[in-house]
Amino acid sequence: MLTQTVESYLEVRRACGFKLKSDGSLLRSFAIYSEERGKHHVCSETAIEWAGLAQSVHTRARRLGQVIRFARHVRAEDQSHELPPAVYGSEQKQRPTPYIFSQDEIRGLVQATSQSGYPTLRRQTYATFFSLLACTGLRGSEAIRLRFGDLTLDGLVIRNSKFRKSRLVPLHKTAQAGLERYLKLRRPYAPFDDHVFISLRRKPLRIEDVDTAFKTAVSKIGLKRGPGLPRPTPHSLRHTFAVRALETCPDNRDLITKHMLALSTYLGHSSVSYTYWYLEATPHLMRNIAESSENFIRGGRP
Repeated sequence: MLTQTVESYLEVRRACGFKLKSDGSLLRSFAIYSEERGKHHVCSETAIEWAGLAQSVHTRARRLGQVIRFARHVRAEDQSHELPPAVYGSEQKQRPTPYIFSQDEIRGLVQATSQSGYPTLRRQTYATFFSLLACTGLRGSEAIRLRFGDLTLDGLVIRNSKFRKSRLVPLHKTAQAGLERYLKLRRPYAPFDDHVFISLRRKPLRIEDVDTAFKTAVSKIGLKRGPGLPRPTPHSLRHTFAVRALETCPDNRDLITKHMLALSTYLGHSSVSYTYWYLEATPHLMRNIAESSENFIRGGRP
């Protein structure tokens, strides 16, 4: 029954911290409307018809948007659910599903970069750059702006990032050692520029340079790309870091909330809601964390 699927979905999202005050009512209304018409899975035609009952275009878009998010989640387990098109427009920009790297893929990416046919400094610059994104979750723009003065014994000082916030990012000793090896090669090359990462032009890296090097490495290791598939980008390394960090979430619900807040601060998010998106983008992870927290609430063991 679609109503039961809706209730399960709402339970999972609430366990992950979403309030869903009005969303729940809308999805229950859609489920009842569908079942009255003999539909027990999400049907695009029925969803569009139900959303169209609203008077304003904005409200229609919002109603259909709720169904689309619900359908995207439940299709992860049951492809019988259709994914309705946003025929009324989008109430907000839909974030694409991120590409999540495996550990082997990250190793392959770094290796492909370090073994390319380019000069040694270029190879080591991008191998170190991508390694740093993978092990810290930095934004590419934050890594590009790093200067020698931002490297401290306590970690990396990220100044005035995306939301004009500064933060300290701790570094594992292996990451520190990797940076030090790179800097021994890099410092003599452009001694009058204090940017950590530089190009062969003796100038700071540009985001276009990073994208080109990344695409070359991705092609070399043969990552799957194509229509309908998540697209790997340098930012995918940040997504991967966040998801792997969430996989270490404790089972205590209060600790889950603290874990999310800590990760949000670490990543430099302006709101914890941006961190919760990583759960929404990976339904199986959201479900696992929700089940653990629900078991704890009921007094069971994870």
